[in-house]
Amino acid sequence: MYLPDVPAHIVQRGNNREPCFFAEDDYRLYLDRLGQALKRYQVKLHAYVLMSNHVHMLMSHPMLLGYPG
Repeated sequence: MYLPDVPAHIVQRGNNREPCFFAEDDYRLYLDRLGQALKRYQVKLHAYVLMSNHVHMLMSHPMLLGYPG
């Protein structure tokens, strides 16, 4: 569950911890697509770190998000 406007630490890893990024253009493409998704879903990105095989993000959303039920 994610609480309104409370930042959550999100980690995205490569399959079997293998690299996600192989070249500088991969990082740029990732950030471009991330920016599009942030706008589309109204998510705030407070901080991020792009590593070769994973990404850390601190994100929040203005609404209560979680599993139904």
